Amino acid sequence: MLTEIFKVIILGIVEGITEWLPISSTGHMILVDEFIRLNASEEFKEMFLVVIQLGAILAVCLLFFHKLNPFSPSKSSKEKKETLQLWGKVIMGCLPAAVIGLAFDDTIDAIFYNPQTVAFTLILYGILFIVVENYNKNKKPSVRRLSQMSYKLAFFIGLFQVLALIPGTSRSGATIIGAMLLGTSRYVATEFSFFLSIPVMFGASFLKIIKFGFHYTGQEIIILIIGMVVAFVVSVFAIKFLVGYIKKNDFKAFGVYRIVLGVIVAVYFLLH
Repeated sequence: MLTEIFKVIILGIVEGITEWLPISSTGHMILVDEFIRLNASEEFKEMFLVVIQLGAILAVCLLFFHKLNPFSPSKSSKEKKETLQLWGKVIMGCLPAAVIGLAFDDTIDAIFYNPQTVAFTLILYGILFIVVENYNKNKKPSVRRLSQMSYKLAFFIGLFQVLALIPGTSRSGATIIGAMLLGTSRYVATEFSFFLSIPVMFGASFLKIIKFGFHYTGQEIIILIIGMVVAFVVSVFAIKFLVGYIKKNDFKAFGVYRIVLGVIVAVYFLLH
């Protein structure tokens, strides 16, 4: 049991870091799973890797609680209205992924959940990060605050989030690239990607739990709780790091990292 707990802690750390940095949690999890295999059924592992995201999501809810709370007594009427509008934009941005994800989730997993796809998307979006940053280098973003974002823009950013249904893309990576191409600042793109993750990941976790059923062993419950707690703690630090990083830096370093990781994934699975 101690060995399994150690494995879960490692998986929770990887999830907490890679869920928020635009480097693909799926790509990392596939690699980690090759070396750290939980002693559990494939069905439970598939569910576990999605449900521990709840811990990561709670970190966003904690860190941005004031900004996301429309009922805060310290907010003015205008600020409360803007917060409600923000939630409306988040819901608008989630609609495309929710509709397509519900309709084609199993089909997408069956076709694309493999090392070849993950390696390809890691490299592709790594290149895109570098290209987009170069493209935007001398351009001033038209949307510098979330309050300036329209519902239409939120919907179009949500269309980019649909791309993240393909493993290896990175949900945060796809939405950040999309938002920046559509004229938002780097900070707004990152923050909005955090908020879009809340309903999307809560929904994905709920669906996986329903599919798996509510028949857990005592060990499985312990594994889930530890995984979520570790993912939560690590996510707090990862989110704070990313928010601080993008104030002074661009995303090119993440693009290079993705390309290197994609090559490693491709070579490793080609040789094995």
